Amino acid sequence: CNESLMLEKLPACGKSFEEMMKKVDSKKWCNLTEFIMYYDDFTQCTEREANNASCFWPNPLAEGFITGIHKQFFSNCSSEKVHWEDPPDEILITLILIPVMLTCAMITLVVWCSKRSDIL
Repeated sequence: CNESLMLEKLPACGKSFEEMMKKVDSKKWCNLTEFIMYYDDFTQCTEREANNASCFWPNPLAEGFITGIHKQFFSNCSSEKVHWEDPPDEILITLILIPVMLTCAMITLVVWCSKRSDIL
């Protein structure tokens, strides 16, 4: 693996991605659907350059480069954590009891039908 060649070529991928990202409003940088094609081109470029340098992809050096690009463009994109809450007790009890009651009803029906089949 020619790491120095790879590190020499990767910035061209970053420069190309930077040029493409200029077409996207910076307020939309956190919306992947706005630039997914540009990011795909960037990813393919880094993979191609790594392979041209006889390096596997991804590798720690390429990952470090990609992380730098992420920090440059997506540092303000924080994932909002969803705060999960339990449903009210009335709903929770209902959601628990319905499957339990259905299971009991099905068992009763199967037992009843199996006894009835002896008669038929």
